[in-house]
Amino acid sequence: MAAIKGKDYLSRLKNTPPETWLGDEKIIDPTSHPLVASPAKSIAKLYDLQWDDDKKDYMLYTDPITGELEGTQFLVPRSKEELKKRGQMHLEWAKASYGFMGRSTDFMSAQLLGWYSNAEFFGKFADNVREYFRYVQKNDLFLTHVLINPQVDRSQPPSKQPDEFTYLGVVKETEDGIIVRGAKMMATAGPYADEVLVFPFANQKMDIEDYKYAISFAVPMSAPGLRCIARESYVKESQMDYPLASQFDELDGILVFDDVFVPWNRVFIYQEPEKVNQVLNYTSLFTGHQSTIRLMTKLQFVAGLAMKATEVINTNVFPQVQDLMGEITTYIELCRAAITAAEEGAKPNEQGIYIPDFRPLSAIRNSGNRWYPRSREILQIILAGGLMYQPASFSVFDSPIKEDIEKYFRGADISAKEKIQIYKIANELAVSSFGSRHELYERYYAGDPLFLRINSQYKKYDKTECYSLVDQLINQISTDTKVLANKS
Repeated sequence: MAAIKGKDYLSRLKNTPPETWLGDEKIIDPTSHPLVASPAKSIAKLYDLQWDDDKKDYMLYTDPITGELEGTQFLVPRSKEELKKRGQMHLEWAKASYGFMGRSTDFMSAQLLGWYSNAEFFGKFADNVREYFRYVQKNDLFLTHVLINPQVDRSQPPSKQPDEFTYLGVVKETEDGIIVRGAKMMATAGPYADEVLVFPFANQKMDIEDYKYAISFAVPMSAPGLRCIARESYVKESQMDYPLASQFDELDGILVFDDVFVPWNRVFIYQEPEKVNQVLNYTSLFTGHQSTIRLMTKLQFVAGLAMKATEVINTNVFPQVQDLMGEITTYIELCRAAITAAEEGAKPNEQGIYIPDFRPLSAIRNSGNRWYPRSREILQIILAGGLMYQPASFSVFDSPIKEDIEKYFRGADISAKEKIQIYKIANELAVSSFGSRHELYERYYAGDPLFLRINSQYKKYDKTECYSLVDQLINQISTDTKVLANKS
């Protein structure tokens, strides 16, 4: 098997569903449940997008060994051109969901590619990493991941929690694999994922006392003993009234591992705190490329929405409104510049795999977590009360007050129905639970913004060029002083 289509994904999900709990209800079929099915169907559309006749050239590639068509998300780039082809693929999927599916399948395949490109880091489990990447590729799997420990006592390390297995750890090992118990968060899109990749992610370094929690592995979401406790679903039935939430609400959840068996060939790190402390160096090598392209698309959507919403009531003529919309387009172009710089600055590693220049991507990662909340705030500022006074439903056009709606809800030059459609979308982003969730997602999906910036933009930042300029001036002053002294 190689690249699949949407019907194949939905059939697989229906036949091997994750154990998902939505409140006190166990979701039996995620492909038909009214609060879960629509995002799964949106993912299926992304799979189908690979096969569009006008997109196949860059969404698929021919495997040189098997001759099968594979998804470009699994293309191991051996040139800048192949890296840019991956960029085209990321952009196509981002546009299909307007940037609102942060865990589209190309995100996790990008993460796995980073590990695959540096498999030797995993030591005795290097072949497991390589084989798992190929396994996910050959089956075109949709993955989620969990990294963070539950918020129980964040002041204490894993080994000092109230219960030994509050956090996910090894209960015992057997000849065939390991048994794990505990919990991890957040499994974005977990209720409709095929498998989950697990590894610890913490701002505090793991010590030797935490060895049993220093593990990484992958298992099917349908594995016995694994269950997902999902948050409230923001899916809405009416696509007219909720055009985004009705399609793209990626349900998040905490995963509970109740003595789940993991075979040895799916283990990537085993009780090695130092490996856990370093694995993040390889995790973002390609996800930064994907997430910057997705963020750019999302910001473009927000900017376009702001432009349309102000144009229909002629507030776009005011300088203060123009300035705020110009702020969003500034963010867009900084994303675009970073993507170009990362692709053009890509260099091959020892295996000949072209790695994007991560410096500009890191800068966006440490800025986008502030830019998107600011862009949402800008929507609130420039649209103000217009976000709140829209009618509750489009059904109002079939009611006795239809004439009121058509008179008082129209725009300067457009009908009430057209204007309300624009403002309904704006309301989703700026005011609703769906919009709030996306602000939270952009703030934290890559980690705590404070520690993320400290680590990547200061502690691990290459300070050579910065220091050299200061040293240059100091040396210049010293030289000039000596010259003047000799002249005198």
